Amino acid sequence: MKEKIVAIDLGTSHLTGIAGERQPDGRFNIICCETVDTDGALQRGNVYNRDKTASQVGLLIGKLEGHLKGLYIDRVYVGVGGHSLRTVTSIETADIAEGVAVTLDDLGVMYQNCLSHRIDLLDRLDVAPAVYYADGQRDSNPVGVSCRRLEAHYKLIFGKQSIRRDIDSIFNGEKLHQEVAGIIITPLALADAMLSSDEKEVGCALVDFGAGVTSVTVFKGGELLGLATLPMGGNNITHDMERLPLPSAVAENIKKQYGSAVYLKEDEGKTINIDSDGVLQNLSLDHLHVIVEGRAKEIVENVHERILRIIDPKMLGAGIVVAGQASELRNLTESLAEKTKVKVRLSAIRQGLVSGSEDLCGELTSLQAVAIMLQGTKDCVSPPITPAQPVVEDAATAKPVKDKPKSKPFWVRERGKNQPKPPKPQAEPPKTAESEETKPPTGDRSGSQSGGSNIKKIKTFVGDLFNEDE
Repeated sequence: MKEKIVAIDLGTSHLTGIAGERQPDGRFNIICCETVDTDGALQRGNVYNRDKTASQVGLLIGKLEGHLKGLYIDRVYVGVGGHSLRTVTSIETADIAEGVAVTLDDLGVMYQNCLSHRIDLLDRLDVAPAVYYADGQRDSNPVGVSCRRLEAHYKLIFGKQSIRRDIDSIFNGEKLHQEVAGIIITPLALADAMLSSDEKEVGCALVDFGAGVTSVTVFKGGELLGLATLPMGGNNITHDMERLPLPSAVAENIKKQYGSAVYLKEDEGKTINIDSDGVLQNLSLDHLHVIVEGRAKEIVENVHERILRIIDPKMLGAGIVVAGQASELRNLTESLAEKTKVKVRLSAIRQGLVSGSEDLCGELTSLQAVAIMLQGTKDCVSPPITPAQPVVEDAATAKPVKDKPKSKPFWVRERGKNQPKPPKPQAEPPKTAESEETKPPTGDRSGSQSGGSNIKKIKTFVGDLFNEDE
């Protein structure tokens, strides 16, 4: 049976699950994709309510299993984000003896040294592939190279310590008993799924606009330069619109239909009619654009500032790639391009990674889940356990079974020649209120006067059984 990978993306506004089958050529065939609302169980990409999250995850897994034709989901890959994610650079060195080539052991020692880095109150979640330099010259695989000094540049990804604890509590708690096949850093998985090796080489930034968190991942020279996150996203715009006042669901729909990251002059003086809980009200598009543009501009400026901390945007030869459900906001890419002065395009899963359901890979709500699935290496499902069926023999060929002789009761079995005659057993005393375990039997077992006649009958009956003269 082909490997089936199941992945779940823990997003702020919704949980997305996906199941895919790995093909012989390495591509994935997507079987199904399901989404459930978080119902406020996650905030800014972090678990807020464990019990509610576990309930929603269980609902999501049940929906996925409904598409798997009787297969059970044993384990899942879980994608995590959150505003606490960050990268730390670790440079490890090794002195190589003259005339001696670099070995795998040298790389292993440097890797273990990089794992010794600790940050208070943070947990190391992942380590990006190292970039090696042999005597100052970059080398993707220095094993076998003769040099005197070897450097390994690592990027360690850290996050809040509660991330692992929350995942373990949710998937291995009272409500779920699900094995976690691996914790995947969603922004890095997205980069692998969307950016080509050429784009990473010439320089590219991936910006994932989520509901509660926006992440920025930057590559240059084929290596990860940095990962940064912002505690803001599409929900911030929705919350601002609720002050109009509008219910949250209505504000979200209005934002998607009429919102724009850039003020639209053609909408000056226009109004729209809104049905808010059965109450009709007029909303000025001028007022709407001012609110949406103001918050969108703040997010874009913060994204630009995070990129500047890592690299000058002008050095990004492949520009900026935008992902995330919040990137649906009209003119957001134009606003980001105007601010950074580089080209910006919408993201998509690279061709050749999935087959079938290619349209699913373009949906913004499923991109993260697809990217997490592509990182999977372990089969995540198993067939149902069926009870063993009894073997029915052919009546024509089955051998007749001889009846075993019935065993005689111990009191009528034949005794050996040297076996003494058993003594006549004495009758049990009648039960009293006291426990037999706490009150040992006495020598006199004739019982009380009220039960004496019954005991005599028992003695007479037992004595007759052991009477050999009969």
